[in-house]
Amino acid sequence: MQINHPYLSGTLPRAFAHRGWHLDELDGLENSLPAFQRAVAEGYAYVETDVHATADGVVVVHHDALLDRTTDAHGPIAKQTWSAVSRAKIGGRAPVSRLEDVLEELPQTRFNIDVKSDRAIVPFVKTVERMGAIDRVAAAAFSDNRLAAIRKLAGPKLITSMGPRSAAVLWASGWLPWARLGFLCRGEMAQVPSRQGAMTVFDRAFVRSAERAGVEVHAWTINERAHMERLLGLGVQGIVTDRPDVLREVLTERGAWPPAD
Repeated sequence: MQINHPYLSGTLPRAFAHRGWHLDELDGLENSLPAFQRAVAEGYAYVETDVHATADGVVVVHHDALLDRTTDAHGPIAKQTWSAVSRAKIGGRAPVSRLEDVLEELPQTRFNIDVKSDRAIVPFVKTVERMGAIDRVAAAAFSDNRLAAIRKLAGPKLITSMGPRSAAVLWASGWLPWARLGFLCRGEMAQVPSRQGAMTVFDRAFVRSAERAGVEVHAWTINERAHMERLLGLGVQGIVTDRPDVLREVLTERGAWPPAD
């Protein structure tokens, strides 16, 4: 049965700007407000990002647990207050943003948000609810337990991706179609890499398994044109990319750009 949720409305395939548009003059500004604003200005309806929580419970947009790689500051976000983290500059230029500020600045944009730590679960859900963004946010995580906690707290109104266990069950169901294992999966979207080590994840069997379970399949992080075209040919419904310029060209050639609600 197909999922009916505002987040999954509109035409397919879905194009996700991974950590925003951090190309050209925005190189080095991943997960910054300017990167998100540029993605939207370039026509992207969906943006992928990540969140952590500060020591005082403020949800901030950042991929790593540490500030060191992408900012001019240092140390773990979880051990610093928002006052300290707010002074960090991504690429030495753009401040780290609170999730609520990003949601407020881009009120029409849909966000796929990877909740990176257990301590971020409660403040993340509360922030999304307080901002009235429940219909345009999807929660993701690399932890089935974390996703289960998010679902329990937010309820069915917040859409989520599958965790690793559910994605593995969905993949196995592709090779054992008679078993009908899709009912064991939790989550409305299967967002997985096209390969896991030596194993190919995305093949026709996997896509058919997702169709039987009534869930969408989104591939990450796909940056080469040929790879995008192959996955779209298999029937994936979404692609997450660090090369939103290339994905836009591919979708334009296929008559699938701009995305429409």
